[in-house]
Amino acid sequence: MERYLLHFKNEKYLPQNCRELAHRARDLVNDMDVSVRLARVATKFIEFDVAAEKKDLDPLLEKLSPIGEIDNVRHVVEEHIDKEKGITDGIFYFNNERFWECHEAFEGVWNQCYGREKELVQGIILVAVAFAHQQENEESIGIGMLHRALEKLGTSPSTYHSIDIDRIRKNVIDMQQSKKLTRFEI
Repeated sequence: MERYLLHFKNEKYLPQNCRELAHRARDLVNDMDVSVRLARVATKFIEFDVAAEKKDLDPLLEKLSPIGEIDNVRHVVEEHIDKEKGITDGIFYFNNERFWECHEAFEGVWNQCYGREKELVQGIILVAVAFAHQQENEESIGIGMLHRALEKLGTSPSTYHSIDIDRIRKNVIDMQQSKKLTRFEI
């Protein structure tokens, strides 16, 4: 089976609905040989992490259509990505609340880094993963990750490519103090 991230347009669901949505999706496809691993709920979309054969993708999307209109399908494969492309993709995914994909893109960057740069990129990844946990209605886990993210961001330079690291640090500190994850763009 192949791994896919399916994004459906979201008009009414909150992260608190993620388990209900995962169960509903599983019920809708219970006669298919697919696995709905989990659901994440963002402001504009619902993301399902699924395992399916390529030939079953169209029927799968049809069966899940009562949940919402399909917005995006991404085949998740391990690939070597150019560092600059990984950074550009990671920023796009972060700013569009596609935090798991942001994590994946920056992991490709991280694999090409050394020393202090490697830790800085890991800090960005940890912030993205914290938000992915929020989308799974696990905000307390996400908040718990912020301390480690801040350690990794450390006293690194104020910018990394076009990313304002000082702004990320400030947002992480603010979220730690408020004990609430508040989305922002990088």
